Amino acid sequence: MTLTRQEVEHIAALARLDLSEDEMERYREQLSAILDYVDQLQDLDTRKIKPTSSVLPRRSRLREDCPERGLPADEVLDNAPDREQNQFRVPPVLE
Repeated sequence: MTLTRQEVEHIAALARLDLSEDEMERYREQLSAILDYVDQLQDLDTRKIKPTSSVLPRRSRLREDCPERGLPADEVLDNAPDREQNQFRVPPVLE
């Protein structure tokens, strides 16, 4: 599928890109090649392939979740720009 210059200009406008003439032509060629490749993938017979969410095996490499003692409130609030009653004071979001 070959993109037209107007389609590339529209895509560039959506992405808020200001492209030069050379970039416009380069992106037109590259995007067209990507769409041609996607079109080839549409022709593959995938009926016998089970749906998957990931090709990686399911295993967690996270550390054990062990509760630990937290920092004292005074130490946490030492660098707070504003505090009130042992809590961070922040500007109101809704008025």
